[in-house]
Amino acid sequence: MNDDTLSWPGTMRIVDRTDDLSEPDPLYSFALDELLCRQAGASGAAFCHLWRHPSAFVMGQRDSRLPHAADAARWVESQGYRVAVRNSGGAAVPLDPGTVNLSLILPKEDGADAQFRRDFERMYALIREALAFTGCTVDKGEIRGAYCPGDYDLSIAGRKFCGIAQRRQLHAYAVQAFVVAAGRGADRTRLVRAFYERAALGADPSAYPQVTDDSTASLEELAGLGPYAAHTFADAVKRTIGRLQSAAGTPLSASDAELPSPVEVRAAAASLRARYPLRA
Repeated sequence: MNDDTLSWPGTMRIVDRTDDLSEPDPLYSFALDELLCRQAGASGAAFCHLWRHPSAFVMGQRDSRLPHAADAARWVESQGYRVAVRNSGGAAVPLDPGTVNLSLILPKEDGADAQFRRDFERMYALIREALAFTGCTVDKGEIRGAYCPGDYDLSIAGRKFCGIAQRRQLHAYAVQAFVVAAGRGADRTRLVRAFYERAALGADPSAYPQVTDDSTASLEELAGLGPYAAHTFADAVKRTIGRLQSAAGTPLSASDAELPSPVEVRAAAASLRARYPLRA
């Protein structure tokens, strides 16, 4: 617990929306991250935003430029998912109540961008510490065949359960992780692979991830967390941050910052949708 990658300046407020599945727009939560980033840059406060979505398919910007992305998106929508293009890095990710999304929103130190890899390490260290009670070893490094692949794929026993992306503003940044907590990983990989089979028809295979069923699994499958793994994981993250803040002498803040109103967040989500459209 003394790893400096787990420390951050200032107070931290936990914004826990894991039990609120009422917002249909998947960009709502990304827009809230954008607005909290502005607050962090202006005030120096830090936020941990935890959220879930009932049924969404969030594409990366590169995905949205595949030859038949719009047709593939319509097919995904026919399967009951809301489709959007996100403003942070990474490729397509399906979201459902078994997936916990975790954002660490922090002010930049001296406005610098030089330590961006350390910010990925901070998220990795937090998730690793939160899962220490399971006795499982959490590894990092790209997992072949996983969706949304990257250097900071997090895995247990060679199977991915988490991907990490980042969104940077002038004075603050958000490190965003999706954590496959409950359910079957193979159900998600099949959906993502079916999307690419439609979206990337005729494209160079290097332009999109080659997804395989056995690459990804949930914490329910890998760590035995049971069907309530999403809540178990979210609670473990909150406990870990509480311990770290207490050890650093900067307790969690319940009221130091006022959250943006739903009207403000929905306006920001509409702005993101206009800025990152799905091209027909």
